[in-house]
Amino acid sequence: MTYPVLPYYAANAATKLSLDIVGQAIYEFNGSNTDAIVSISKTSKINVLVDLKVSSLSDEIIESILKLYNNGVASVFATVEEGNEILSKIPNARITYKSNTLVNETDKSIALSSISVATEKASESVTSFVFALQGSSLDELKSITKLGYIPIVKSELLSNEYENIPSNVYPIVEFIIPSLVTDRADGLFTTLVVDSSNQCLGLVYSSIKSISESIKTQTGVYQSRKHGLWYKGATSGATQKLLSIDLDCDNDCLKVVVEQSGSGFCHLSTNSCFGNFNGLKSLESTLVSRKQDAPEGSYTKRLFDDEDLLNAKIKEEAEELTDAKTKEEIAWEAADLFYFALARCVKYGVSISDIEKNLDMKSLKVSRRKGDAKPKFIEKKAEAPKKVEAPKRVIGSGDKIHLNRVNAETATPEEVEACLERPIQKSADIMSLVTPIVENVKQNGDKALLELTAKFDKVQLESPVLKAPFSEDMMQISDKVKKAIDISFENIRIFHEAQNQKDILTVETSPGVYCSRFARPIEKVGCYIPGGTAVLPSTSLMLSVPALVAGCKEIIFASPPGKDGKLTPEVVYVAHKVGAKCIVVAGGAQAVAAMAYGTETIPKCDKIMGPGNQFVTAAKMLVANDSNALCAIDMPAGPSEVLVIADKFADPDFVASDLLSQAEHGIDSQVILLAVDMTDKEVDLIDEAVNRQALALPRVDIVRQCISHSTTIQIKTMEEAFEMSNRYAPEHLILQIEDAESWVPKVDNAGSVFVGALSPESCGDYSSGTNHTLPTYGYARMYSGVNTATFQKFITSQVVTKQGLSEIGCAVMDLAEVEGLDGHRNAVRVRMEKLGLLPEGY
Repeated sequence: MTYPVLPYYAANAATKLSLDIVGQAIYEFNGSNTDAIVSISKTSKINVLVDLKVSSLSDEIIESILKLYNNGVASVFATVEEGNEILSKIPNARITYKSNTLVNETDKSIALSSISVATEKASESVTSFVFALQGSSLDELKSITKLGYIPIVKSELLSNEYENIPSNVYPIVEFIIPSLVTDRADGLFTTLVVDSSNQCLGLVYSSIKSISESIKTQTGVYQSRKHGLWYKGATSGATQKLLSIDLDCDNDCLKVVVEQSGSGFCHLSTNSCFGNFNGLKSLESTLVSRKQDAPEGSYTKRLFDDEDLLNAKIKEEAEELTDAKTKEEIAWEAADLFYFALARCVKYGVSISDIEKNLDMKSLKVSRRKGDAKPKFIEKKAEAPKKVEAPKRVIGSGDKIHLNRVNAETATPEEVEACLERPIQKSADIMSLVTPIVENVKQNGDKALLELTAKFDKVQLESPVLKAPFSEDMMQISDKVKKAIDISFENIRIFHEAQNQKDILTVETSPGVYCSRFARPIEKVGCYIPGGTAVLPSTSLMLSVPALVAGCKEIIFASPPGKDGKLTPEVVYVAHKVGAKCIVVAGGAQAVAAMAYGTETIPKCDKIMGPGNQFVTAAKMLVANDSNALCAIDMPAGPSEVLVIADKFADPDFVASDLLSQAEHGIDSQVILLAVDMTDKEVDLIDEAVNRQALALPRVDIVRQCISHSTTIQIKTMEEAFEMSNRYAPEHLILQIEDAESWVPKVDNAGSVFVGALSPESCGDYSSGTNHTLPTYGYARMYSGVNTATFQKFITSQVVTKQGLSEIGCAVMDLAEVEGLDGHRNAVRVRMEKLGLLPEGY
């Protein structure tokens, strides 16, 4: 911005109208004056800014800010914290970040404040503002304006006058003059005069005197090089109303926007010094003239007099435009439509400038309509079948806790399928919240990470990372828990060590051609361990032990701090056991971003593993798709889930316990029971066990909400059950059925299978040795759970001997010739020729 910014702290339209020819207006927003500011922003010819003056950004305040944006407010002045909160709730918000000194009225000196103008490319430009307090001298303000600062001055201290004004009032012109530069010997300033539609009227010159007089009279006043001050239209009657004054990017040209009246700007009675307007501007001028004095019998006068005819012609031309196909037809029909539409506008006193202002206003909106046409303009189409919803109910605190129930024998296929649908994740909405967080950490490193941890975790940290070796006082856990971790650690290590491919796989594909494949560890890996409603040290085992087995050189942990600012001691103990390099003390999208891009203190990781909420998942997907990050992830993920297949021989208490162990993860977890050939009474026994065990759990409120959207599906045969399970592809599949092991070959899609009544999911979650970081949301159709290979990449090599070249050389040359890659063909040919292996014809 190169022009003054003038404040109008009180929403006083009468005061503002005498000042709005220069700069921008700033209003205090206190949460209750939304409508007053909206009224001004709709009528103002200049940008309106809002300075937040509210104690907290409630949902109501955010809605008010949204209304301000949608009604033409150009920007909201906010602190970094307030700005981030607005961005998280309003997409494409226009925020100007400020420091507290911007409005520090207690300081009796001039307060300087550096403000970054927020754009989609954050920190793209930085503008310095000066808050001018009563008592600051005009010379001080002029000097700092000349240095490039933008003054913020209370409206009561400003005047359009420039002579004989009180000592405590500043002439507006004095905030323009210091910025102006000219290389002309006479000291005049080049001035471009345009109308409200930015149509050029002519090139003139201005002086300090003419600018001052123009602001005072709010008319077009310029400096004639021959005759002195030139009050435009004083003799010809072609006067100008001054709308605004602005400067170009180099401050060496004035742009004066006026409302021209009379015969036109030029002394030759043309619209501009470059001739008359054409196109829409010329048509508007003609229509205005016809409205005032149309000859009798003219078609335009008939349109103005006959409202029904005019409206019918607009509809007729709109229809013809939609039917036009070629470029020439579309241009012709659009011209007809514009003529009749503009005739209606002129009839009701609407100018092209009014239309353009509305277009500009709509471009400022941050709330978008869906944009569908009215039904009467849309061709009737066959209605899509109504989506079948899975059964859901609200379980009150006194209600029995049990799954919904659907019988596949009597329900429609659509009703059964609805029970297998996952909760919808609004990825676009989530990404709009996550992207600013990731970009903030990417750009600002540790500083952003500390600020975001303070905001989301309510913890003030001095450093976002703990580096090894970790002190003993951070690993204070009981001997019982330590023993449990050690047993689990060893079982996980044994199972994943067995997966570790250490030998080089070599195959002789043709005589003398040896192809090999060997594993190499990914050097730097990030292990994300969630916090939130449950502390999960088991996840740290499941991620870091395979990384240790694979031979990763650097293992980085990330986990959010508790309310006391400390990490879970069990997680620190695991980090110690695997030799982790450091622990990022942060959670959510910000932790993922820190590991993906690295910061001043946190190493950049090559791959990030671990589960998390929808924000963690969105951040992982975001960095994985950013080629600048060069960071892979283990798999996409959604809420945790379990599918239990049970028959009439299953113990109801065992089945209930498996369902509940998953339901307590979170309210968005999904629990499904496939009851095979079970009667209603047998299913009732499971429901009773679910209710009894749930009421005894500390996390019963979470269980209650999860169970409300979980379902028991009664199925007749085991084959149907496995077909349905494979279609669903569960994260956890539990087989509580007779002769369970014999049915495992029927499993095609699942993260992990728990076989038999004595194999609860809990064992796999902690200590059996298999990994509990598994694909969810149906991704088990194409992803594996975390394993040793997750932390490795596989490299191939080949050795081709003379005999081997003789065997495959001709095939290589023939295929290269087909593809037109002569360099490939030649690389084989020169070798075979030197070895005497080249057949005739090659």
